[in-house]
Amino acid sequence: MMLVLSILLGLVPLAGVGRIVMNGMITTVDGLFMSIILITLSGVLFLNAFLEARRQFAVKNAPGTQKSN
Repeated sequence: MMLVLSILLGLVPLAGVGRIVMNGMITTVDGLFMSIILITLSGVLFLNAFLEARRQFAVKNAPGTQKSN
C-alpha cells in the first residue's frame, strides 16, 4: 500500500513541473526554483518507493526466513 501511495504522490510533482514547462515559466527564477523543489520532492518519494519495494521483495525472496520446527 505504501509503495503504491509513494509512486502516485511522486508523480504529482512531476505533473507540476510539466505544467511549469508548458506555461513557459521555466525561464523565470520562480519557475526554476519551483521546478527544483518539485523534482526534489518527487525524488524523495521515489526513493521511498524504491526502498519499500526492495524491502518487500527481499523479505519474500530471503532463503532463511522460514522457520523450521
